[in-house]
Amino acid sequence: MRALLQRVARAPGGRRGKWLVLAAWLIVAVALGPLAGKLGDVEDSSANAFLPRGAESAQVNTELEKFRTDPVMPAVVVYTGDGADAKAAADRTAFAEFVPAGEEVSRPIPSEDGQALMTVVPLDSEDDITGKIDELREIAGANAPPGVDVEVGGPAGALTDSVAVFGSLDSTLLLATGLVVAALLLITYRSPFLWLLPLLSVGFAAVLTQVCTYLLAKHAGLPVDPQSAGVLMVLVFGVGTDYALLLIARYREELHRHEDRHQAMRIALRRSGPAILASAATIAVGLVCLAFADINSSRSLGLVGAVGVVCGFLAMVTVLPALLVIAGRWVFWPFVPQYGTPARKPHTVWSRIGAAVALRPRWSWMTSVATTGVLALSAAGISMGLTQAEMFQDKPESVIAQETISAHYPSGASDPAKIVTSTGRTAEVRTAASAVDGVARVEDGGDRTPDGELTTISVVLEDAPDSQAAKDTIDKLRETVNPMDALVGGTTAESLDTQRAADRDLTTVIPIVLLVVLAVLVWLLRALVAPLLLLATVVLSYFAALGASNLLFEHVLGFAGVDWSIPLMGFVFLVALGIDYNIFLMHRVKEEAARLGHARGVLEGLTSTGGVITSAGIVLAATFAVFAGLPLVTMAQIGVLVGVGVLLDTFLVRTVLVPALALDLGRWFWWPGSLFHRLARDEPNASASPSADAPTPAHDPA
Repeated sequence: MRALLQRVARAPGGRRGKWLVLAAWLIVAVALGPLAGKLGDVEDSSANAFLPRGAESAQVNTELEKFRTDPVMPAVVVYTGDGADAKAAADRTAFAEFVPAGEEVSRPIPSEDGQALMTVVPLDSEDDITGKIDELREIAGANAPPGVDVEVGGPAGALTDSVAVFGSLDSTLLLATGLVVAALLLITYRSPFLWLLPLLSVGFAAVLTQVCTYLLAKHAGLPVDPQSAGVLMVLVFGVGTDYALLLIARYREELHRHEDRHQAMRIALRRSGPAILASAATIAVGLVCLAFADINSSRSLGLVGAVGVVCGFLAMVTVLPALLVIAGRWVFWPFVPQYGTPARKPHTVWSRIGAAVALRPRWSWMTSVATTGVLALSAAGISMGLTQAEMFQDKPESVIAQETISAHYPSGASDPAKIVTSTGRTAEVRTAASAVDGVARVEDGGDRTPDGELTTISVVLEDAPDSQAAKDTIDKLRETVNPMDALVGGTTAESLDTQRAADRDLTTVIPIVLLVVLAVLVWLLRALVAPLLLLATVVLSYFAALGASNLLFEHVLGFAGVDWSIPLMGFVFLVALGIDYNIFLMHRVKEEAARLGHARGVLEGLTSTGGVITSAGIVLAATFAVFAGLPLVTMAQIGVLVGVGVLLDTFLVRTVLVPALALDLGRWFWWPGSLFHRLARDEPNASASPSADAPTPAHDPA
């Protein structure tokens, strides 16, 4: 691994290598760029893409594909108000042209209270459902008498509204993330030129990421869904910019110490490379651990995200160094680093923070633990689960339609549960299902497979499809009909299966992630105590972020609850991303401790990395905060959680808690590694410790 880093360091820092590296990336971008635009072609937006592997509801969806060559997806149009009868009758005639051959629009179905009418319009699911729903809504909204309200919902309407959200997700996120990163880089560097190079490098990484993801999905079965594709670009921008900030900060230091910028870049890459590699490995391997999850969308997010992190790492250690060396020192204008001048001021805000922590390290880390612990207590009151209506920050028409139906019909009328059974046992299953408590009625008829072996049965539930009562009814249905070789699926069953799989995934994936991150830290720091403590601080930070985010969800953003996927997604992202800053800090601390001794090494490491890690944390938090403005509550929640967690790691855990623990433990922080024994040998000969805020001697790693 060390040899690999040395070869990487030589290439972009060489006098010819920099041009070869840039030429290689330009060739890749031009030759493979057209494939980047095809990522949407391999996205799986089917229902099973978001369901657990092997779930009964997923099996039902698979079985339903056998029933006909032109599967039907119903749209449900609901009318309320005086004069709705004439409007519903006229619309039924107009809707007839949209149904496939052999199907017909249902007659308007009156509610028992006489306040509403409902029309079911079967649509060919292999046709352009979104376009058909748009036309149905245009017809339904035209010439409506005063006082008559019409909404188009049902499964087809819900799918259309979801597609509309995800359809603009990629472009919206990419534009917003690019603007946020550009603005923060301008503020960080205060240079009209330098900010362009990290952004250009991230652009190369984004192209390579989309190409690799497309090829892996097309030829290697990599699962990609619209949600993971949207998060992918934000992740690439976030981690790519973090690595750029770390590398540029070290390169700037070396330019003060070396007249030749090529030599400065080689040393900067050699010194910062292990930390960047460890960070990328931690995030990528942590995300890959999601492959052990049952929920397909979680697996997709983890595997796709790992591809993005690897591509981001490759770009930041190759094309970015090449661009920096080609540009020369002037790219830092107006703050050009001059050879022979100090790399930084002797007294900075970070040296003062380090001095304050060093005065009372035990009090500092105990106060930090208490603060994060109080925030973590707020996680105990989280309300888990969101209904369909609560999944959107602004209710789409399909949700409004479902609320209207629930107010006037059996709540499950628009989206009945589906039972698939052998044709010979249809009557038996139908009778058994009718007797289940919570079932409003069992619909007559049903479809058969072309070979006549399987039959579907539609079961209308008394309660809304996304309610807990409806889920309890699904459990009862399954207990009743599963012994008859019948499977129960539908929207309610899918929600129930996802909820239970999310609980299983938490207990399966989290221990694996913790072990993987611990192994990377042990490899990087060559110690055991430090990695265990660093991992503990990140876990504590996660629970504090979860508690703080819950307060925001409940009292500021007004969310009804937390989606089932958020705890696991948040944990993996925050442990993998949050450990980044500990890696950046402790890699530098280890380097300085070997030179200056433990206490001064901790303070020098904090002072050296304080500015760059803070900038990186703000950039990463800001990129994920872009999610908060999206219409999907789930995406907004993951953005808020990761943003809050990264800020806690940046300003509290990395700045106070970790340095205080290291100072309090002394050389035992590095037990049982070689640095622990080296410090033990040096202690008898060490002079009295210098004051915490005393300037350290200049360091020339050359």
